[in-house]
Amino acid sequence: MRCVFASDLHLSSLAPEKLPLFQAFIDRATEIVDAVYLLGDVFEIWLGDDDDSAPNPLVVKTLRRFTDSGGALYVMCGNRDFLFGSSFAEASGATLLPDWHIVELDGVATLLTHGDLLCTKDVQYLAFRQHVRDPTTQAEFLALPLAQRREVAANMRSGTQASMLEKDEFIMDVEQSTVERVMQDHDVQRLIHGHTHRPADHTFEFAGHTCERIVLGDWYGDECSVVLSTGGRLNRLSATEFIQY
Repeated sequence: MRCVFASDLHLSSLAPEKLPLFQAFIDRATEIVDAVYLLGDVFEIWLGDDDDSAPNPLVVKTLRRFTDSGGALYVMCGNRDFLFGSSFAEASGATLLPDWHIVELDGVATLLTHGDLLCTKDVQYLAFRQHVRDPTTQAEFLALPLAQRREVAANMRSGTQASMLEKDEFIMDVEQSTVERVMQDHDVQRLIHGHTHRPADHTFEFAGHTCERIVLGDWYGDECSVVLSTGGRLNRLSATEFIQY
């Protein structure tokens, strides 16, 4: 099975130049892969399935074009779009994945995750994550008028950006011991994740195995990288290279 992985696209009206690239990426995926995996932070922010702010409707329509063509779309919540619900899934044709998901890539069990749960040094963020992922908290937030949710989100984002400036770089990266524990718990030797915006291919020895950790890149800059799985190989490509593949 051919599939492509991407994460941290952060699509928004603030970066309109990324939308044609995303549309071309999905159109090419329709032609050359069986499945698309988007491992979180597809959007810069998602305030609920009723959030019709640009470019949300266009992105959902583009995703639906892929699933209507027969492609399988798998979407994982990130730290920016954790409010995906059943209406989004129905509109896009996506299957929503849990925080941890194993997929067989040409016989290799591969663990997928957004990546934020691997950053265990950032205890402040993990406490915040637990609060906003609580079903009661989410229900109360989604009950607010959309305009009020936008105001709350704008205030929270301002505080988040200030907090990130105060953090050491190592705090916002994964903790190797956590990576090893998670891979051991799921009995895998390969892990694919995003979130850290530090694309790289890591190999390390653990518990008698050579393990892989594939980190997806973000779409903030020019590279906009993806990882293509075909014939048992993982190939890191820019979105433009993928479109021309």
